[in-house]
Amino acid sequence: MSFAGKHALITGSSRGIGRGTALQLAGKGVRIAVHYYQNEAAANDTLTKVRALGADGFIVQADVTQPGDIRHLFRTVEAEFGTLDIFVSNGRPELPAFFYPPMEITLEQWDTALDSQAKAFLLAGQEAARLMPDGGRMLAITYGTGSRTGSLQPWVAMGAAKAALESLVRYFAVALAKRGITVNAISPSWIEDSVLNSLPPELQDLIRNWHNGGWTPMGRLGTPANIGKVVALLCSADAGWITGQVIYADGGASLMNSEIPPEIQFGS
Repeated sequence: MSFAGKHALITGSSRGIGRGTALQLAGKGVRIAVHYYQNEAAANDTLTKVRALGADGFIVQADVTQPGDIRHLFRTVEAEFGTLDIFVSNGRPELPAFFYPPMEITLEQWDTALDSQAKAFLLAGQEAARLMPDGGRMLAITYGTGSRTGSLQPWVAMGAAKAALESLVRYFAVALAKRGITVNAISPSWIEDSVLNSLPPELQDLIRNWHNGGWTPMGRLGTPANIGKVVALLCSADAGWITGQVIYADGGASLMNSEIPPEIQFGS
């Protein structure tokens, strides 16, 4: 894919990974639809940064847990851009809406997580495919560890939601393959300026120190720009043969063995 003249919609792009993705694509000349749910000021700040990189776009508000809002979101994109070349599903609710352990979580909180991921991607993928020319790109931001493990108990709803999201990516990849549209998921580990920053400071410090001390072999947490660069890579023409995959972009954290202390794994 040549990036010149292309259009992208990134849900949850007012902050964090979504903003990092928007800026990486904008730096390549892609026009950006900056989606936000509540923080209009943050969305406008992202758009300002997009324009500073020589690209352009607009902001659009929607609640991705609501089917009517998703349809409105894509109608707005259609009115502004006409077509859509890149769709990145990244939006999620804030932690208090779903972050409860399995014995305490309510059905409403459970539905909020599932609706924001699996249902949102199902509807958004259908809408995006309608606007997308052959050779387009769809990506979903997941969290692979959270969809396969059970130790972070309050992540139960989002873990289930991400597992369903990853499954949907594979089905969409097959459905759209003949049009040359690739559909992939990107799985970061903990990322600065993201959900991590919603946690109490003492928990943030524990996570940073754990990763800096070796749980991430590269010795640090990722950044939104790190993930945005992976999105840009998968949107390139050279990535046209990659589809239906979960790409781990975590500095090697997923390679570590949870049964063995990092000091032993590194042989030190």
